[in-house]
Amino acid sequence: MGLGIHSSADARRLARKRLPWMVFDYIDGAAGAETGASRNREAFDAITLRPRILRDVSERSLAVPLFGATAKAPFGISPMGMCNLSAPGADLMLARLAAREHVPLGVSTVASTAMEPLIEAAEGHAWFQLYFSGNGEGTFKLVDRAKIAGYQTLVLTVDVPEVGRRPRELRHGFTMPFKIGPRQFVDFALHPRWSLNTLFKGRPEMANFEMDGYDFDRTESRSRANWDTLAKLRQMWDGNLVVKGVLDVEDAVALKSAGVDAIQVSSHGSRQLESAPAPITVLSEIKAAVGADYPLFFDSGLRSGEDVIKAFDQGAEFTFLGRILQFAIAAGGEEGLHELWHVLKTETSIALAQIGQTSLRPTLK
Repeated sequence: MGLGIHSSADARRLARKRLPWMVFDYIDGAAGAETGASRNREAFDAITLRPRILRDVSERSLAVPLFGATAKAPFGISPMGMCNLSAPGADLMLARLAAREHVPLGVSTVASTAMEPLIEAAEGHAWFQLYFSGNGEGTFKLVDRAKIAGYQTLVLTVDVPEVGRRPRELRHGFTMPFKIGPRQFVDFALHPRWSLNTLFKGRPEMANFEMDGYDFDRTESRSRANWDTLAKLRQMWDGNLVVKGVLDVEDAVALKSAGVDAIQVSSHGSRQLESAPAPITVLSEIKAAVGADYPLFFDSGLRSGEDVIKAFDQGAEFTFLGRILQFAIAAGGEEGLHELWHVLKTETSIALAQIGQTSLRPTLK
């Protein structure tokens, strides 16, 4: 019968019941008063798709090309910090899904499982996401480590020169590394299923920093990164280099000129600058500026298969899902994750049929 997940909203609703308030609001929250998140949703809802009739759409495929390979789905897994807060072992659940679907698992700098076991569990379908912080010494150590671990794609996130203020998580006293005080103790006591499971499996930690010479501070400024930083990274990284967190046309053109292999249009799930434009509204303009043959990816606010199609319609060539996958895990573990993934693929396939398309290529019109 399943868990009753028929949409991403179902996964969120179930997760809200099962997660401590602090953890739910960390995953779900956005910057400031969260008007940016609302604006992003409104922008998606304002886009319509064109229904077409009497076209043979009996044979449909969700497969799309991606860096010389073929992904079985048009969406991958965004890099997300501390996923094991949603449930013990969440990172590895996502890695196994990536292996099955041949889609990239974004492995966050602040992942709660180390980069080496994740790329192994993902059977190579993993991209390492990098934050530049401090003077960059520790950052470049992580780059070398990712190279040794076998990562072929590096994702530099550039929209966090300072960590955005998200009042919902701040009100709960959320910190990384994870700390438990009196307020959190009460919260956890009221959510015994999550708490006992987490206690038994062990408190989630930022696993990539259990290495010599790197003490991570989440609040450490990332503001020193500049175009010279990017040039140094490009020089030391032979694989695919993606820059994530781009919302400006001029920046996109400059990144292409700097030798970046792909750009990811993103507002960090509306978690950084509350007044940033809705990413979906700038996607087509950026696509026009960088050209039809230049890889352009998208994340932020995707909640359904129709949203995915809308992103492709605006110029994306691949998309990434984030917090809704954590909600599915919180709702039902690996079964919940697979249930939501199936829903999203089904939504995408049905919508393709209804607009008279058999695939996400050519770009929808």
